[in-house]
Amino acid sequence: MDDIMNIVSSTIDQESTDLNRLSQSIWNQPELGFKEHFAHTELTDFLEKTGFIVEKSFKLETAFRATYTHNVEKESVPGPNIAVLCEYDALPGIGHACGHNLIAELGVASALAIKAAMIANPEQFPGTLTVLGCPAEEGLCGKADLLRLGAFDGVDVAMMAHPSQTTLATPNYVSMSPLSIKYFGKASHASSYPWEGLNALDAAVACYNNISNLRQQMKPTWRVHGVIRNGGAQPNIIPEETELEYYLRTPTDSEMVTLKQKVEGCVQGAALATGCTVDFKFREKSYSNLISNKTLVDLFEKNGVSIGIEFETDEEKRRKFGGSTDMGNVSHVIPSIHPKFSIGTTVSNHSKEFTVAAGDMKAQKYTLDVAKALAMTALDVYNKPELLAQIKADFEKDVAET
Repeated sequence: MDDIMNIVSSTIDQESTDLNRLSQSIWNQPELGFKEHFAHTELTDFLEKTGFIVEKSFKLETAFRATYTHNVEKESVPGPNIAVLCEYDALPGIGHACGHNLIAELGVASALAIKAAMIANPEQFPGTLTVLGCPAEEGLCGKADLLRLGAFDGVDVAMMAHPSQTTLATPNYVSMSPLSIKYFGKASHASSYPWEGLNALDAAVACYNNISNLRQQMKPTWRVHGVIRNGGAQPNIIPEETELEYYLRTPTDSEMVTLKQKVEGCVQGAALATGCTVDFKFREKSYSNLISNKTLVDLFEKNGVSIGIEFETDEEKRRKFGGSTDMGNVSHVIPSIHPKFSIGTTVSNHSKEFTVAAGDMKAQKYTLDVAKALAMTALDVYNKPELLAQIKADFEKDVAET
């Protein structure tokens, strides 16, 4: 496969200037989830110019699908359909503090390299290459919408990679369920007639404290973190309406069921204690834990090492409790890989400092090296039909055990 590695590396290296320009243009114009119109145009125009069949606004307004098949004249295309995913939404106030501009660049770079190898060796790499543009990963779980709308129908394998402080083939992304809570009391003058009111702020504070007290009985791998979004109007009015928002996280979807039940008791208990009423709702779209497909992981690590990527070996860092991603939702439906990769910084994601790092030229080599490893992984699957059978066997086993 040395000749294929040369094709992959030379293709990405030759396109590196344009790929960096693409990343920088998205970084310089950050857009929130489902509003990524500029990024959508930049990415789809680039993919059209480089020979992909592009469907703009695919299923969602700022999603897209770009495909390449070397034998499109046939009604039935042999070989797997491998999807490389791009993300490109930003965070409010701090821009691309999660580096989604690099995820978009990496996805496009991988796709260009895969396509070049398919053109050079059509019999060796039969199948369909799909580049799927996935909006609104940050807090809005956009891939859950794409799954529901059938955007992943026919896809055999899904892959992407995410910038971070460390390089891990199997990052620990966990289940996450957002919870919104509203308490309703009764307003009255806080000095003259406080006894006529029902204090919704007391209910909110009681709820917050109830959940804090619950932490002693929570598993070490569970997380509950929240804010009071509305605490009342002003001090001389008994607050009649307050609002909280929480995120619940557990290592698996099954554990989330148990944690939800415990938190629900905390929420209802605060209403009972204060005489208020409560309206609470777990968001319909929640994030599933990531299932990293073992065969894909092994291939990616092998290819990464051959390129010179250094993977984290410290066991504590490898097991570190992570955040959540809607790629987890995909991984419960389709065999998937979602490695994390260092971009040469020690600062954490979702910080202003990481925003700077995601736009730094230093991030380019890290990003494009991972793109090469991801492309080689996809080409391994196209080239060896037995790998897809093993990938699917791994997937069925993992889902059954989750």
